[in-house]
Amino acid sequence: MRTVLRALATAAATLLVATAVSPAPAQARPEPKAPEGFVALRSVDPTIIQEMRYTTAHTFLGERVDGYRQPVCILTRPAARALHLAQKRLLRQGYSLKVYDCYRPQRAVDHFVRWAKDLDDQAMKGEFYPLVDKSRLFDDGYIAEKSGHSRGSTVDLTLVRLPALPTRPYRPGERLTPCFAPKSERFPDSSVDMGTGYDCFDTLSHTDDPRIQGAQRANRQFLKRTLTDVGFVSLPEEWWHFTHKPELFPHTYFDFPVDRRSVAGR
Repeated sequence: MRTVLRALATAAATLLVATAVSPAPAQARPEPKAPEGFVALRSVDPTIIQEMRYTTAHTFLGERVDGYRQPVCILTRPAARALHLAQKRLLRQGYSLKVYDCYRPQRAVDHFVRWAKDLDDQAMKGEFYPLVDKSRLFDDGYIAEKSGHSRGSTVDLTLVRLPALPTRPYRPGERLTPCFAPKSERFPDSSVDMGTGYDCFDTLSHTDDPRIQGAQRANRQFLKRTLTDVGFVSLPEEWWHFTHKPELFPHTYFDFPVDRRSVAGR
């Protein structure tokens, strides 16, 4: 009996020691939230059309981008308020803004970088970069390891003539048309004719490219003038890209997901 009791005591002691030194079960790290200063654009101006491309497969990657969980435009509050001012002016003239991308998490930028380094993946070349060798995307400045979008005051957008028609869904695998083809041949997205589609990796996307003339040039200048008047600065290489100045977070690249919960209540 003593032998049995000693064995039980030894086993119990061993179990206590094991319990004491065993690590606690790993818990999933909670997702970061947007800091104060960020808002959902819809809470500031619900009339601005949102076509958040990176939540869909209609991207230069051919798939949804990492970090884009819901089609919601998130921006710093000053940038959102400035868009609201621009929208009020445009509505009186029969137009609306339409945003393609707003705040962009760093994990999305990392996804871009991984894709750009995979030279074998050229599924969407026919639409987004027909004339650009993929090996040159970094050298030519189309892809970078950091993006101003991650600071929260940069937005990609266009103009839509009212009444706005909905954009038809992109069908993965459908025939691709070059982003600089005539508007009647490009993917239809309800916007006015800017000379190229969104995210067109081509010098024709430069706002003041001299080959863009007539109504296309006038539309680009109208968009640029409207946004410049409310504090945005355009990126010369992309007619759709604008940053509100001064930036609320000029040196911080955030990585919270594009999700309504990131800005809950704001």
